[in-house]
Amino acid sequence: MQLSYKLRKVLSGDAYASARRHVKQWVIGRAPLGFDAARITQTIDRDKFQEVYTRYAMDDPGDEWPKYLEIERWMEINLKRVRDLGLDLGGRKRVLDIGCGTGYFLYICKYLGHDVVGMDLDIEPGFTEMVDLLGVKRVIWRIEAYQPLPDLGPRFDVITAHMICFNGHKSDKLWRISEWEFFLDDLAENHLVPGGQVCLELNREYDDSLYTPELKAYFEARGADVHTQRVLFNPLRPAPAAVAPAGR
Repeated sequence: MQLSYKLRKVLSGDAYASARRHVKQWVIGRAPLGFDAARITQTIDRDKFQEVYTRYAMDDPGDEWPKYLEIERWMEINLKRVRDLGLDLGGRKRVLDIGCGTGYFLYICKYLGHDVVGMDLDIEPGFTEMVDLLGVKRVIWRIEAYQPLPDLGPRFDVITAHMICFNGHKSDKLWRISEWEFFLDDLAENHLVPGGQVCLELNREYDDSLYTPELKAYFEARGADVHTQRVLFNPLRPAPAAVAPAGR
């Protein structure tokens, strides 16, 4: 591992968070035996997965959705997300994953005993087949600026959105502070338990940016730990009174 990476990790606080999580895991020992990506993957019906893979996999998928059928790779990625949020520790939680895609993240959460709900569009048949195969509950919904989410039942302890596109990603309608404030206020007021976590994972825009300096400052004012594309509210704080975004 390069020294520069080690220094960045220490300075960002990732090393402390990682050490704290491992100590906590050693103390309470909540994760099941054999808790690794390979073991979890083996619990998936291999024959049915092969049927989906045969229908949709391509030799060079590029940016197309079949790249998510590289199941070993994506289970590892999503297992890291689960661990980073501490979902491998402690008791049962209710988890919402917005833009759930194939459902790998929620499948791991369900494996750990959590109550899970996914949200996504019903556009790509392959995603639908994978969600059905994994037995993950999914709500079909398109997120729009200034529109609240539907009634999703009891509030969630953790709300995630990985590789976000609903924010006008790579378009002339990219969300500003005002759109994000409406969205986060809706989560806090209607869908998140007090003290709950929200984890956002942003995509890079055409100019390689993830957010403007103003949006980063706004996230931080609401209690976020912003580290490259990952924005973690733990917990999500109310909107700062000093911010008065335009367009509301």
